[in-house]
Amino acid sequence: MALICRDSRSLGFRIMDTRGGESSQQDTGRGAAVEFVYQPMVADFEEAVRGRARRTSAGRLQVLAGPLVVVAAMLVFSVLQDFALPVLIISLVLSLAAASWGAVRGLRTMARRMFSVMEPYGQCRLVTDDRGMVSTGERGSFTVDWTVFREYLETPGLFVVLGGDRASGMAVLPKRGAQNPADVDRLREILDRNLKRL
Repeated sequence: MALICRDSRSLGFRIMDTRGGESSQQDTGRGAAVEFVYQPMVADFEEAVRGRARRTSAGRLQVLAGPLVVVAAMLVFSVLQDFALPVLIISLVLSLAAASWGAVRGLRTMARRMFSVMEPYGQCRLVTDDRGMVSTGERGSFTVDWTVFREYLETPGLFVVLGGDRASGMAVLPKRGAQNPADVDRLREILDRNLKRL
């Protein structure tokens, strides 16, 4: 699991063992556990951030706020300066294009920063059941209860678990880590029982 958070105490997860090692399925309690093993990649975080931007109101606001502010500012400036209509149209198009490009770059930068936090964690072994998730990496292990999260979304390659309006409370679960194809469906069932699907 790739869990990104700024303050672990505010999200309610517990660090179990900072030396890494093995986590057992009994750590997760109820129900049949599903195990995923994978190496986090920057593409995972880019896909997760794009999915959040498309499916959550906070993500859409984050992407659209910059272009909308730039267009509004350009309109006000154009009216105050009494621009000719062709100049106004060209200015709006160029401003919107630049602001949109900046918003897309901002998402990529956010994804790369999130990946840089998780990269040292190394290969991840994630065990999930109806109680929560236990993740073990090369440099640490931790347990997260489902109560920390509110909802999840699914992309072609990931399950993205969200803990609030901020991207910092996001867990990225790559489907490629499934030990067999049925585990993807089993994880989806666990998420459906415990979180709201977007």
